Amino acid sequence: MRYLVTGAAGFIGSHLLRALLEHGHDAVGWDAFTDYYDPALKEENARDLPVTRVDLAEDGLELAGLDGVFHLAGQPGVASFGGVFPVYVRQNVLASQRLFESAAAEGVRVVVASSSSIYGDAAAYPTPEDTVPHPLSPYGITKLACEHLASAYGSEFGLQVSTVRYFTIYGPRQRPDMAFTKIVSCLAEDRPFELYGDGSQSRSFTYVDDAVDATIAAMERAAPGSTYNVGGGAEVSLLEAIETLGRIAGRRLEVVRRPRREGDAARTAADTTRIRADLGWQPVTALEDGLAAQWRWAADRVAAR
Repeated sequence: MRYLVTGAAGFIGSHLLRALLEHGHDAVGWDAFTDYYDPALKEENARDLPVTRVDLAEDGLELAGLDGVFHLAGQPGVASFGGVFPVYVRQNVLASQRLFESAAAEGVRVVVASSSSIYGDAAAYPTPEDTVPHPLSPYGITKLACEHLASAYGSEFGLQVSTVRYFTIYGPRQRPDMAFTKIVSCLAEDRPFELYGDGSQSRSFTYVDDAVDATIAAMERAAPGSTYNVGGGAEVSLLEAIETLGRIAGRRLEVVRRPRREGDAARTAADTTRIRADLGWQPVTALEDGLAAQWRWAADRVAAR
């Protein structure tokens, strides 16, 4: 099959593109190489991968001949209030609208990556897909807007689109602004870690290889208009994850307390009943195994300097 991955130089996108190529697909990637974090890290992610520099919000989008598009491009991060908000509108909402427009015109199937951030502090845990969304950050609001755009293009223009809602993906090459990357880097470099909030916030941490498998399954088997949670098998607090990583590394992490960040949900927990039943997917990577892989990646990077 001939596939395109947007955001292919990012954390999840680079893993997905590599997996598609290893599975024998004719796959290419697009990425804008924005400066949300160091573009050199994205260049490193994209090394040896067929990734072209494309800005979805303004460049021409040629999708003819593709069997499907995995739309992972977007501006991440819950710290999205204030002056950066227009960037989130451009990189998430406008970019997605232009992609959906082109995909609908060419009859190309799309799987769009959304986020557990659309739920906010949910009414129920684990949280099923039919929960009324209540995002707490502009990031979550723009991701929810992308879901509504995808649905509108499906109903009005026949776009075949499915949505996967990622729950805190982690693993090697995780973005540098995310907690686990900061923790393993601090452990490897013997630096203190800044903990925002009291550490009781919990997540359905999901290993990147499991997320990639779910995303491919959605392209291959999901019905148009369907939405699926993609979450790990266990819900763990940040303090518990810190303790596990310290044990894996054999080191003690110095923690510096900071106030809670606005827009950061206290809890996420994925109800994955639907994706298990419909697509036969379930997470297979235990948290400790995934954290060990991420620690080895961080330690090797520090040792190579």
